[in-house]
Amino acid sequence: MSISSEHKPLGKQVTGSLHTLSPIVELNVGGEMYTTTLSTLKKHPGSKLAEMFTGQPKLRTDSEGRFFIDRPGTYFKYILEYLRSNQVPTQCIQDVYKEALFYDIEPLIKQLEDSPQIFGELVARKQFLARVPNYSENIELMIRIARAEAVASRRSSVIVCVVKTEEDAARSQDALNSLDMDKKSVVKFGPWKAAPSISDLLDCIQMDVEAKGYKISFQPHVAEKGFRFKSHDFFYKFLFTWW
Repeated sequence: MSISSEHKPLGKQVTGSLHTLSPIVELNVGGEMYTTTLSTLKKHPGSKLAEMFTGQPKLRTDSEGRFFIDRPGTYFKYILEYLRSNQVPTQCIQDVYKEALFYDIEPLIKQLEDSPQIFGELVARKQFLARVPNYSENIELMIRIARAEAVASRRSSVIVCVVKTEEDAARSQDALNSLDMDKKSVVKFGPWKAAPSISDLLDCIQMDVEAKGYKISFQPHVAEKGFRFKSHDFFYKFLFTWW
């Protein structure tokens, strides 16, 4: 006689305290399956990952009773490698760093921040951009202007004024007054007090706009003849391509 569906056992459905679980734990991380030990997951007691598996269950389970973590499963293998053998990943550094931050594994976070990729981003580039006034706001302004001009067009352009020094800022204002365009549509970056050059900042702008999914390029903005300043000393045209 077959057992009705109401009375079939729930397989590996988790009940009670995690202290009663087998030391072997099955995980479903964003659709990727992993098997490890409870002690591995709790290796760093202060971490969010350890907290997930301490005391009462804090995670849902999938249809097979595996603990489900709604994070990218691809990079969890690098987290496990570190927990098992203290091996710091050498691949997908940026993505693994995001996961280490989410799981709050402090020793791994610190070691990844010493890697050239993370060190260069956090200590060099981000620290530079922090000295450029309203940098993030100007990136968003560029995108809003480009989107507003994209109606029935394949491309739209945004004029950017970049000045490194206070002296250049004053000169660029004179140049801006001579430009034959809507002054409100020009996005101004700078001045700043840091070593990187104007070309470095232009690269950063392109990098951060592309990171938001846009296809973009830039070139010096050449004004019409008779313009009494070299416009490319300050002005650049950023071209957004939509299709």
